[in-house]
Parts: sequence; structure tokens; C-alpha cells
Amino acid sequence: MEKIKEWIEQYDTIILHGHIRPDGDCIGSQYGLYYLLKENYPKKNIYITGETSEFVSFIGRPELIEDKHFNHALSICLDCAVSDRLSDSRFTLAEKVIKIDHHIPVEDYGDYQYVDTTAPACAQIITELYMKYQREWKLTKEAATALYVGISTDTGRFKYDSVNERTFMAAAELVSHGVNLSDIDNHLSVETMETLKLKGYILSNFKITEHGFAYITLKRNEIEQFGVSDEDAAAQVSTISTIDFCPVWAILLEYPNDEIRIRLRSRGPAVNLLANEYGGGGHAKASGAKLNCWADLNEFVQKADWLVEQYKKEMR
Repeated sequence: MEKIKEWIEQYDTIILHGHIRPDGDCIGSQYGLYYLLKENYPKKNIYITGETSEFVSFIGRPELIEDKHFNHALSICLDCAVSDRLSDSRFTLAEKVIKIDHHIPVEDYGDYQYVDTTAPACAQIITELYMKYQREWKLTKEAATALYVGISTDTGRFKYDSVNERTFMAAAELVSHGVNLSDIDNHLSVETMETLKLKGYILSNFKITEHGFAYITLKRNEIEQFGVSDEDAAAQVSTISTIDFCPVWAILLEYPNDEIRIRLRSRGPAVNLLANEYGGGGHAKASGAKLNCWADLNEFVQKADWLVEQYKKEMR
């Protein structure tokens, strides 16, 4: 963290990057760091670039910036294990690049990497960065709110087993700076009628394999039929997360241009190695992957079912 602070103080222009299809942790980390730097280094030019996430848009909406801003700049890439998943690839135009992440390391891109796989959220790392220098830095309510949203969403409201003592210490620090818990809950808990109808469809149509792998496929026409965003559709992976017989589950979505993405989750066996076989990766119990085409679905389902079978044998 000393190196991160040193480079932050060295550069007059700092650009914060996130990954494609950003989640709450990605946006929360970007805006948490943005407000932290704006408060403590008001003369610096701080920018956020990348894509928007609608369900946490109350925190802020990143924008694409012009190439000229990267001249003699520091780019900080947040919550992204591999460079090709960054939503703005122009980080390479910056003079220096820092990677801050909590996923299992896949690619050491940039000039300096700070990766802590024991942190359940990148926003926790940013919070701990503040806590290390809290005698020098001030934390605003805006920064604390963004970071709390990042931690809360990436831990499933603090229920995943990746949550640790440090997570609650970080959350307590943020709450002490004015975070309105009920307001955040209101933003994150509200669902549209379209989303509720999609949830009903998923509950009526998901499949379970012989050994207990639960999954649902959503093709392009089905997503459009319900009138929901791709982001809202992908978030429904949690809809089939509570089935007693199924320790592994997934949602497979068809995006524009025939891209098929998989959100793979577990409350038992590690699934990241299976995700690696299908062009993805992530955490041991929460990973992403992709299929080249729907014809590959059966093979993927068979491998996931085998993974569950082996896990249940070990647990006997």
C-alpha cells in the first residue's frame, strides 16, 4: 500500500478503471477511491472511466474520457483479474498502471499489482487503504457509502463464507462515517415488475442434474421478452441459490453478438477450475465463464454434475 500511496501522490492525473459489465463492487471501488482522492488531493485531476451499472447507478455513472487525459497519467485498474476484461483498454496509454484486485491471480498486468485474495471485495481493500492512512486522510460520507455498497454486494450482504473479521472491521469504519444503511438497502432491494416476472419464469423452468447441479438458460429472445436488462437477468443467479440438494448452480445468458456467458456459483466445491476450462475464472465459489455456442451446453452441464458428484462423495 505504500507504493500505491507514493504513486497517487506523484501523479497529477489519476484515472480509475473497472471491468466490463460492472457489478456493485466494481462501481463501489471506483467511486469510493474517486471520492477519497478528490477529498484529500483536491488539486489532482481524478477521472472514472468505463461502463455503467444500473442497479448501483445511485453511486455514480462512469464515462469514457478523451485520450489526451492519459498523457503522464496514473491508471488504477480495480476489481479485474485480466486486462482484456477492463471496459476501457486505454489504460495502456497511461505512464504508470496499478492493478488492485481480490480475485485469484490470472494476469499480472500493469506496473504494480496489489492483489489480496483474502478480501471478499475490492472495496474492502480500498477501505483498508484508507484505514492505513486515516491519520492523514479524510473519508467523506460519499466515499464511505460507495465502499459499503461494494463490500455489501460482493459478499451477498455479508453472508458468503469469504467474509472475515476484517470485512466487519471495514464495514464498521464506513458506517462510522455516516453510511445510511436503510437507504442503501432500499436502493438494492427494489425490483421491477419485469424482474419479478423473470424470477417466476426461472423458478418454473430451471433444471437439476442427477447429482444436484442446478442451472437455467436464458436465450436472447427470452431476455428481451421480459424487457429486463442483461445486468438484471444475470443477477438472477441468486434465484436458484437456496436449493438444498444443489451445492452448485449457474445461470447461462445469451448476450448480443451470440456471446454466451456463465455465472457459476457454489456453497461447497471450488468451481473456478471448471470456469477456467471455459475461458473464465474468478473465486473458488463464484466464477464466470463462457460457451462458444449452445452446442457446448451438454458438455458443460456434465462436467458440473461430475464436480458435484465428487464433492458429495468426499462429504460422505
